[in-house]
Amino acid sequence: MAISKKTIERLSLYRRLIHDLHYSNRSTIFSHELAAMAHCTPAQVRRDLMTADIKGSSSTGYDVATLTTGINAILLHGHIQKAALAGIGNLGRAILSYFPQRSPTVEITAAFDSDPSKIGRIIHGCRTYPIDDLASVVKDHAITIGIITTPREAAQAIADKMIAAGIRGILNFAPIPIRVSTGVETEHLDLTMSLEKLAYFSRRNS
Repeated sequence: MAISKKTIERLSLYRRLIHDLHYSNRSTIFSHELAAMAHCTPAQVRRDLMTADIKGSSSTGYDVATLTTGINAILLHGHIQKAALAGIGNLGRAILSYFPQRSPTVEITAAFDSDPSKIGRIIHGCRTYPIDDLASVVKDHAITIGIITTPREAAQAIADKMIAAGIRGILNFAPIPIRVSTGVETEHLDLTMSLEKLAYFSRRNS
């Protein structure tokens, strides 16, 4: 069954929100509680969880452990996906530091950079390889996701290398859109554009 991107986004959000419940001695949660945390409606939560074949009770709510297992079954689909990150600048390092604690569905197993001083180093638990080794490392590690944190002038060339190596999902942080072939999913996160949009509308609302 195909699940929409928006539903997948909300399921990922629900999983992160209920993660902390494991450490607060909460064994159940009601749809209206999860909806309040996720800033949506209880009906939306119930529809999303029904899509994931997760059932609850109007009297007892949802079992937190079962909820986590059910969402992970959708997001993981039986295995953790491996990712490669290209560009070990400040942003790349921050992502390498952040991911191990926050994403149980994706594991960054290789990093790439063109700076010889970074090659061979272990940065936040991830080995750094030269860009020219990308295809072989992607194959050896069965990597399916690419993360681009390079300067804008290198982004398209890196995307092309990733696609040629067999990567079928790219998260692009470089401040320039990238062109991809059919069958490759992309997410573009332009921090400058987001801040400028926020600044514009905050001025209008002041």
